[in-house]
Amino acid sequence: MDGWMDGWMDGWMDGWMDGWMDGWMDGWMDCWMDGWMDRWMDGLMDGCIDRWVDDWKDHSMD
Repeated sequence: MDGWMDGWMDGWMDGWMDGWMDGWMDGWMDCWMDGWMDRWMDGLMDGCIDRWVDDWKDHSMD
């Protein structure tokens, strides 16, 4: 019983981990890249605009 359970668990875990990792990595990379690019672009634009506005305010106050 123990040997059978060990073998079954090992095989099941290996198969499950391989399949899960492949699916997870593919899905994660797609979602992450899409989300990351969107957030990066949004953050970049927000950061640049904020900086430009701050610079403009600083210079216009002088």
